[in-house]
Amino acid sequence: MVALAPQPRYTSDGGTGMNTMNEINSRTVNAPVMGGNADRSIGAILVDAGRLRIEDAEVIMRLQRDKGLRFGDAAQQLGLLTEADIDFALACQFSYPYVARGQSALAEEIIAAYTPAAPEVESLRALRSQLMLRWFAADSKRKTLAIVGTERQEGRSWLAANLAVVFSQLGERTLLIDADLRHPRQHTLFGLDNRMGLSVVLSDRGGLEVVQSIPDLPGLSLLPAGALPPNPQELLGRPQFTLLLDQLSDMFDVIIIDTPSMTETADAQTLAARAGGALVVARRHLSRASRLRDSVDLLTQGGTHVVGCVMNEH
Repeated sequence: MVALAPQPRYTSDGGTGMNTMNEINSRTVNAPVMGGNADRSIGAILVDAGRLRIEDAEVIMRLQRDKGLRFGDAAQQLGLLTEADIDFALACQFSYPYVARGQSALAEEIIAAYTPAAPEVESLRALRSQLMLRWFAADSKRKTLAIVGTERQEGRSWLAANLAVVFSQLGERTLLIDADLRHPRQHTLFGLDNRMGLSVVLSDRGGLEVVQSIPDLPGLSLLPAGALPPNPQELLGRPQFTLLLDQLSDMFDVIIIDTPSMTETADAQTLAARAGGALVVARRHLSRASRLRDSVDLLTQGGTHVVGCVMNEH
């Protein structure tokens, strides 16, 4: 679906000269961490996820003791849980949550949550592995990565959202920031409210309480864009944004930033500089090599490390 390559090396005939590394088809801050679920009971996981009331869990445990049943079997016998609930809890115990279709507000585009075994998601995990090696190394303090591109409709928001999901499935405390203060999409993809978000924090009218966890995906949180401001570039250029990233870096292992297109605004260049690293997204038959070259040059001139380029065919 996508191809991950190192920073493009431009040839004399104007081509990108990319070396493909992989073929890739691309409720608050205190959300539970996936890596800590192995020793937690199914009942505790479902209570924390809001799928089971505490009093119902007690009823299930009584039947479990009286009949010598497994917790899931007792719950289904009482009609208090569905098989999908049990599957969700088991996936959490194995640090690999997924979402059943029709039972979540997540958009169908979040394929990493709905179909974790799909070939496209395997490709996303391969991309995740490359990013772990190139940027989010265990001995590195680098935690933030901006997803940037030259044109609209290249799939930056789609890639940012699904990458955030697969990182959370790895057990990383993951935050997705929608920093596109012009055409935000992440709140729509995750079915969350967008009245309060990044714009509120940067204008000193709110704090970290605007970060929202994703109930169906423990370990994943979203900072939506918030109300669209009249001065997005000025807001993103304020020192508050750097301070915000410093605060969030103490709370999360991985921070993914969704950005607007570079040809429409300078916002993405500012965001990438704040993040320190950028993954450049292009789409076959849409992105222009010349604009891609110019965008990479702008990023590197601004001190951003271009981690790689992704050709999105989703």
